[in-house]
Parts: sequence; structure tokens; C-alpha cells
Amino acid sequence: MTTTRNIALVAHDHKKAELLEWARFNRDSLAPHRLYATGTTGSMLADALDLDVHRFLSGPVGGDQQIGAAIAEGRIDTLIFFWDPLEPQPHDPDVKALLRLGALWNITIASNVATADHVISSPLFAAGYERRMPDQAPRDWQALTAPE
Repeated sequence: MTTTRNIALVAHDHKKAELLEWARFNRDSLAPHRLYATGTTGSMLADALDLDVHRFLSGPVGGDQQIGAAIAEGRIDTLIFFWDPLEPQPHDPDVKALLRLGALWNITIASNVATADHVISSPLFAAGYERRMPDQAPRDWQALTAPE
């Protein structure tokens, strides 16, 4: 039995071709899942793969934040984000917030082809993997930061 995943696919401008090539190669593995993407990336993927891709806004105008909100709401469980470590991004705080939310909510995150290949080929990708959710109890930040 294959678990249907909610996969967000995001790529910075200089990484879009790389993500597109990866997605084409893995089209059959992606097809049974629900795909989400930011603006331009989503249009490219939908055209190239002939699959339904829910498109959020472009990353710089709020798409990264929309995906972050979907992660926090439990609607995204896998993030394939080919980000460009060599190119400054005007929306870098949004990118960092997106990655922070992915780590906080313990979702699968791949930031390059090697990791994405390992994720999509893992038996856990198709199986019913139960991720641990973060503790939602309020934290006593004063106790954590108080000097001893």
C-alpha cells in the first residue's frame, strides 16, 4: 500500500532547471502524490510533467510563506527545496522561515538532488511513515534563559 504524500516543490531561479530535470526523472514516483509549488516553478512542473500542481504565489511575493503556513497546518509533509546557496535572495528571511518551519514540524526536507534521490527512493517514502510531531505545550522561556 502506498501512502499519498503532500509534496511541496520549490526552486530558486538558478535551480529551476535542476528541479525540473529531477522531477521529470521521478515523474512516475511523484504522480500518485499531491504536488504543491510556488508560482513559476509550479507552472513549469505542471507543463513538463502533465500532472496537477497546486500553485501558491511566487516565493518572493509570499509563496514561501504560504508553503510555511501549509506545513504548520499539517497540509505538507515533504519539502523538496532546491535553494541556491551562492545567490543572495531578496526574500531570504522567508526562505529561512520556511526551512525553520519544516524542521520544527519534522517534515522530510531535501535541499539538493542527492538528498531528494535518497528521499524518493526510500521504502519509507511509499510506506506509512509516522513522523513525530513537536510538543505543542507552551514553553517556559524565562526558565530556559534564566541564569543559574
